[in-house]
Amino acid sequence: MNNNADLQGQGPGRTSIPEPEHDATILVVDDEPELSRALSKLLGRNGYHVLTAGNGEEGLAILRREEIHLVLSDLQMPRMGGLDLLKAAQVVAPNTEFVIITGHGTIETAVGAMRAGAYDFIEKPFSINTTLKVVRKALEKQHLIAENRDLRKRLAEIQGVNEIIGNSDVMRQAIDTARQVAGSSATILLTGESGTGKEVFATAIHGWSDRAKRTMVRVSCAALPENLLEAELFGYEKGAFTGAVARRKGRFEAANRGTLFLDEVGEMSQTTQVKLLRVLQENVIERLGGNEPIPVDVRIIAATNSDLPVMVAEGSFREDLFYRLNVINLELPSLRSRGEDVVLLSNFFLQKYNEKNGKQLAGFTPGALEVMAKYAWPGNVRELENAIERAVVLSKDSVVDVDVLPNSVVMGRQRYDVVNIPVGTTLRDAEMQLIQATLDSAGGDKETAANILGIASRTIYRKMQ
Repeated sequence: MNNNADLQGQGPGRTSIPEPEHDATILVVDDEPELSRALSKLLGRNGYHVLTAGNGEEGLAILRREEIHLVLSDLQMPRMGGLDLLKAAQVVAPNTEFVIITGHGTIETAVGAMRAGAYDFIEKPFSINTTLKVVRKALEKQHLIAENRDLRKRLAEIQGVNEIIGNSDVMRQAIDTARQVAGSSATILLTGESGTGKEVFATAIHGWSDRAKRTMVRVSCAALPENLLEAELFGYEKGAFTGAVARRKGRFEAANRGTLFLDEVGEMSQTTQVKLLRVLQENVIERLGGNEPIPVDVRIIAATNSDLPVMVAEGSFREDLFYRLNVINLELPSLRSRGEDVVLLSNFFLQKYNEKNGKQLAGFTPGALEVMAKYAWPGNVRELENAIERAVVLSKDSVVDVDVLPNSVVMGRQRYDVVNIPVGTTLRDAEMQLIQATLDSAGGDKETAANILGIASRTIYRKMQ
């Protein structure tokens, strides 16, 4: 490579080029250390985070593990040249912009790289202003594409509000409460069994809130070990730990002025609980490896299927954090407590997976509806959705029949029958309802019903009289 690659223009320091509107990480890939150092120094002085690689293979490895906004790559390098790196980057980092560095006599090849997807090229020897202008324009394009991608995501989230399906009294009450609290800034704790739709409700609350135009960021506290969860939530500074080769924003900063959904918050370690409590109290975070307080404006929606009061009593969850999260508690009803919604949900999922699988199933047979109505759905809405998707895929007829429902649903329909007894029912009436429902489930066989209830058959005869 030609060493005649000096940066020409005004003296050192910042230029008149506007400062970047947001933090950006730029990867400089060049086999000439002198040029790489000069570009890094220039870009660093103008507010960018810069990583360097001495060849295309090293640059590709960085692209695989780091969030890179822009690559500046020399066109001609041994083993993997700039054009090959561009093609590989389009696979492993499709949202990253690419600018080619080229020398005299390779302009035609650089234009070919632009046809292949590069944003632009810069020619050696470099002009400082021209280089920074190309970088700024490339980052503006990358930022605009990212904003459009986020907008599409937010529109999908708003449309996801329509996936709250239910006409039962308990479901309508939950929806009304969610709408009522959405406009506030209060922290919300969604509780209930697994599969009851806590993430769907969180999405709806965000969509109904004043923050709907901003991002909703999701974090599963159960999916990451303690050290990775902290890095994801709060971000980290360069050198904070092995492998932290550049500063990285966390989910709190990504959700600034938006909503952060913390799923399975009961799985959070005590150390992370302390840091989350500070954020809730002071509205500031500190990146790992840093000591600079960063203000954040984030609406927290937390969710858990754990019994947090019991965890507080056992000492595994902080009491002060529980009260900070539990400002508004919305407990989502189980599917067995709103059995009248099973048919409604089943038809919704039938339409959804008809479209997904290119099918036109018209509905359900009476037998299939009876089986689904009797089953208690311990996995709640998630289990029902999975069952309908399976049925749509396996069905060879124009309607869904019992034979394509999961065996657990078909065989478990008697074992999981549920009796809803309102508060205020007398013990005598409650007992009679339970006996009658068990008899119905057992097909009227009093011996079988007695065995299920754990009483003598003569007791059933006596009670029925």
